Amino acid sequence: MHANLPGFFGLSGVNRREKPLAVKVGHWFEWPMILLAFWIILEWYIEAQALAPIAITQYTDWFIWGFFVFETCVLLSLVENKKRYLLNNWGSLVIISAGMPLLWDIFPHAGGLRALRLLVLFSLLFNMSAAARKILSRNHLGTTLMVSFIIVVLAGTLMAVIDSNIATPLDGIWWAWVTITTVGYGDLVPGSTAGRLFGAVLMLLGIGLFSMLTASFSAFFLSQQEEKISKQELDNKLQLLRLQQQVDRLEGKIDRILIEKEITPKD
Repeated sequence: MHANLPGFFGLSGVNRREKPLAVKVGHWFEWPMILLAFWIILEWYIEAQALAPIAITQYTDWFIWGFFVFETCVLLSLVENKKRYLLNNWGSLVIISAGMPLLWDIFPHAGGLRALRLLVLFSLLFNMSAAARKILSRNHLGTTLMVSFIIVVLAGTLMAVIDSNIATPLDGIWWAWVTITTVGYGDLVPGSTAGRLFGAVLMLLGIGLFSMLTASFSAFFLSQQEEKISKQELDNKLQLLRLQQQVDRLEGKIDRILIEKEITPKD
């Protein structure tokens, strides 16, 4: 079910079996669509707080709707199987049909249909989370992050107990977070000797944890590069094998021609 969530909303995007150009352009559209989705949320806040004239948000509504139309038209023109693309992305057609700003002017209650545009954000974030899960599964990165989170919560809660400058566990967790990340804002600092000693230990632990995280991320990207190099080497070997087979066939033809010439009687 989770793997088919974008398909459930009719926002599957370009099929991976499509032409490489169509798949590539489909990926290009992902970040602009995410930015537009975040702008939709910001636009609602601006309207609720009356921070800008209504005319400005009307222009942005038309721009957002036009971008949805532009994306659908471009990708539809690039894919080979247009029927499959439309069936897998019926949600985009619904968003375009129900999201026309002119419709909201005629039927004011239809303005709530703007929320449909946020489905694109959820779909794209889900695809990004799939990539994040792939990263976290490498080199025990997910385990390291979980251990770091547990240490931050426990250390912050403990600091709220042993040091009077840290009033609440939430303040302690904030202090532990900025300490373990080596940021150190200085808004909350331990005042007691026990608190400072505990903070020193947490600083050393934070350096070690972030070193592990950095190493895990580096190992992941290096492994990605190695996979690309291995794939390229495999493609080169296959190409060399095909060339060798062609050379062998040519040599066989040449040998047959020479044999036929030798067998042919002279006049």
